[in-house]
Amino acid sequence: MSPVKKKLYFIYNPQAGMAKIRENLSQILEIFADSGFEVTVCPTSRAGDAKKATIAADGKYDVIACSGGDGTLDDVTAGMLLSKTKVPIGYIPAGSTNDFAQSLKIPMNMLDAAEVVAQCNCMAFDMGKFNKKSFVYVAAFGLFTDVSYGTSQDMKNTFGHFAYIIEAAARLPQTRPYHIKAEHDGMIMEDDFIFGMVSNSLSVGGMKDITGDGVLLNDGLFEVTLIKNPVQVQDFTDIATAVFTRSQDNRFVFNFKTRKIKFSSSVEVPWTLDGEFGGNTKSVRMENIQCALEMIVPKNVPLPCVMF
Repeated sequence: MSPVKKKLYFIYNPQAGMAKIRENLSQILEIFADSGFEVTVCPTSRAGDAKKATIAADGKYDVIACSGGDGTLDDVTAGMLLSKTKVPIGYIPAGSTNDFAQSLKIPMNMLDAAEVVAQCNCMAFDMGKFNKKSFVYVAAFGLFTDVSYGTSQDMKNTFGHFAYIIEAAARLPQTRPYHIKAEHDGMIMEDDFIFGMVSNSLSVGGMKDITGDGVLLNDGLFEVTLIKNPVQVQDFTDIATAVFTRSQDNRFVFNFKTRKIKFSSSVEVPWTLDGEFGGNTKSVRMENIQCALEMIVPKNVPLPCVMF
């Protein structure tokens, strides 16, 4: 009697990353099949499809694999949190930035990433709770944070990562501060901020190490960066230096770690979650959900994690 095959559900975005999944799809499926998986395929056509597909697959598969940008991964993980049966998630990066894949050291080559998924080497990672929503690696407001979801798919496909730079430059004149109160660990900060970032990643927006030193992806802590509104134009230079060097000696930039944080404002603030529009809100509570997400990662590759 032949052994029972494990079932793998493959959800993919056909448009992500210059639609490169199309030229690799048959080989990816062949890799899964050769590794002993019975594969079911589900292409998506709009935001939210991957979340619905993951919820509908609850209890029917041994592995959920997905391919697309960070938005596709975000949808799948959000669906997994709402599922009764938690199974490992495999990720084949196909977007323009792929921040979380870089943090997990998942290969950018799609076929190599498929081989990683087929090996089913799993590790638990933290996720973030954002009011009633969730995010995988970053929640942010302010300067340039709407660039990713404000950039058209056609522009991303044509110019790749440079598309974000083009869009960001066009938005610079419209940047405005938000008066926000941030509360964490018994402390209160209230000021005019042009940027805020709550993250669990080594890379954000394709920029490595911007989230700081000593980042661990399963320690139950967020890395937080808040940037006050500059007084003069030349202050931007000091701010940029502090952000990229993670300097603690700067009157505009604040860096710290926390498990929970609350932001409140008298006006609605637009947020981005994992590079996608997260909604407008006057108040948000965030909490780190430690080891909530089981991801498939490369074997024998050191990751920034706590070893339990």
